[in-house]
Amino acid sequence: MSQTLTSFIAQPKKRLNSRQITFLIFVVCLHTLPVVAIFTGMRMVDGLVCIGFSLVYAFGLGGCLHRYFAHRAFKTSRVFQFFMCLLTGMTFGDPIWFAGKHRIHHKYSDTTRDVHSPKQGFWFCWFGSVADEGYPESEILKHAADFTCFPELMWMHRNYWVTPLVVGIITFLIGGFSMFAVGYGGSIIIALHGASGINYFCHKGRNRRYETSDGSTNSWVMALITFGEGWHNNHHHYPNTARAGFFWWEWDPVFYTLKVLSWTGMVWDVRGVPARVKYNLIE
Repeated sequence: MSQTLTSFIAQPKKRLNSRQITFLIFVVCLHTLPVVAIFTGMRMVDGLVCIGFSLVYAFGLGGCLHRYFAHRAFKTSRVFQFFMCLLTGMTFGDPIWFAGKHRIHHKYSDTTRDVHSPKQGFWFCWFGSVADEGYPESEILKHAADFTCFPELMWMHRNYWVTPLVVGIITFLIGGFSMFAVGYGGSIIIALHGASGINYFCHKGRNRRYETSDGSTNSWVMALITFGEGWHNNHHHYPNTARAGFFWWEWDPVFYTLKVLSWTGMVWDVRGVPARVKYNLIE
């Protein structure tokens, strides 16, 4: 029992800033919305909107935030870069914050300096790291210096709440409270727990194809849920590729979407996986 409690209270208490407090309040309120909607009345269209938003967020989180902003796994125009910023912003995603934080994660993966490791406890890995990743903003910005030179991205970094607020209001005006609560709120909940599930479960399993310095593991369940992000051991073995599923049988719709976009010319130089990397397996 004591070990379980220690896992949930692994991090020392820290003073939260206004942004972190706002986010935690938002998370609590967000989870109450669908519950309220159950008693006030739901419609099938609300569920369909939730599915639609979730599909958009899957690409926004996996393709935009992760594979582009954090790892620069493909190239694009400044216009489409800003579009991706807006897309990720629908879930309160901040490309500069995410890029800096995620690069720190790779630098110190599964050590005491990691920004979200299961070794630091369930709460910190799942939600706590979002509230307090343990690094000052200056350190986060330093690790995302290649994006801080874009004024539009820095504006979104400082005003990360604008995009989700606008989308939320539009959703409410179109479909009322039930569509806002289930369609919009429910989809953000799914995206939030999907990302947290990757951080937690994909650093605790045993499905390790490649030898890495951390505990990253592949999970076909998480890959199915997050449209390809669950091939985490692959990713930590070779993080600079746009492809998380290295082999044809590994479900990775985010990569498929990027390939389609490359045919249109909206993105280019989509990095694949060299054979020497792909077949460098654990003996």
